[in-house]
Amino acid sequence: MTTYELYCDDCVNWLIKTSPRRWDTAFCDPPDNLGLKYGNYKDKLSEKDYIDLLRKWLKIFVEHSRCVWFSYNAKWTFQVGKIVTELEDFYGKNIKVKPCVQVFTFGQHNQHDLANCHRPLIRITWNDAPLYPDAIRVSSWRQLHGDKRADPRGRIPSDVFDIPRVTGNSHQRRTWHPTQLSEKLIERCLKLTCKRGDYVLDLFSGTGTTLRVCQTLGLNCTAVEYDYGYCEKIAKENGLVVVTKNSWSCYK
Repeated sequence: MTTYELYCDDCVNWLIKTSPRRWDTAFCDPPDNLGLKYGNYKDKLSEKDYIDLLRKWLKIFVEHSRCVWFSYNAKWTFQVGKIVTELEDFYGKNIKVKPCVQVFTFGQHNQHDLANCHRPLIRITWNDAPLYPDAIRVSSWRQLHGDKRADPRGRIPSDVFDIPRVTGNSHQRRTWHPTQLSEKLIERCLKLTCKRGDYVLDLFSGTGTTLRVCQTLGLNCTAVEYDYGYCEKIAKENGLVVVTKNSWSCYK
């Protein structure tokens, strides 16, 4: 039996209130500070305040999970890199950092400069965090072309995730939210760092994408979302029932 929980709260406040524990994997896709129209969240902080928030987020997320996947807008590449370097200096050889990237053909159109067609994705793991690369093998070129030298298991894909964005005409799209990551992207991340029955933490639940993927993969999921209206939609879609005024859950 797997457990699915949803809490309406600020993710940092919620983690501070929660009894100390470490999840197997945390998937984090925070707001990008681009002025998008979320429900109750102000997505336009000063640059200093947003960078301070990035630092606070990453520090506490790493403290509470054996593995952290952190997706962010390329605009903040150098700032996030500096923060991650600070974490490496602080924790030393106890953590490992793997830079990855999602690439896609249909980025936001730009008449003035090169269009942004990638989204950075960092994986931070503690030394006791396992990886399951066999779970994400894909068909190799040799397999597809009948080469007898091909490894019958396929190949482990690269750190470049060639996975399309969730655009307006995608069957995955939830139009009531301004942003959304691909289920395929999150699935690959979770399959690499989790085995069936593990515990996943989703700290910016948004449209509930990580929770949906966890249900497909047989992973326990605890999701946190700041906006109450989004929480109600996530709960209704995923069969979660009210526990308290600001929490929902179900068992499957």
